[in-house]
Amino acid sequence: MLTTTAGRVARFTPPSAAAAIRARAIESLTHHFAHPEDIPDRLAELDREWDVERVLEAGSASLTLLGLVLGVTASRRWLLLSAGVQGFFLQHALQGWCPPLPVLRRLGVRTLQEIEAERHALLVVLREATGVA
Repeated sequence: MLTTTAGRVARFTPPSAAAAIRARAIESLTHHFAHPEDIPDRLAELDREWDVERVLEAGSASLTLLGLVLGVTASRRWLLLSAGVQGFFLQHALQGWCPPLPVLRRLGVRTLQEIEAERHALLVVLREATGVA
């Protein structure tokens, strides 16, 4: 079954991982509401944060290339690694789930929407603190 892009990762996120990700965002916002002078540094951190899609893309590409190199230099059986990784990556693209997703979410890797929600909230706090409309 094909899923929509917007909620597909959240749909397959374990509830405990989703709660932990939300709790960390709330902690950040609570801190920055009390310390708006720290917001520019946090915004810079958010600019550098990799979202779950980017992590999956980098991991998929890395393992696929590794499988290809080992398939050519060591044993053709290593080509199965490339095929398997790309099969799971296709599954993620179509359904929103792949084997590393629950692990990455438990590690706290966020979606772009989650990162942008924190960014937006921080900008609102910054505007309120500085009086800039």
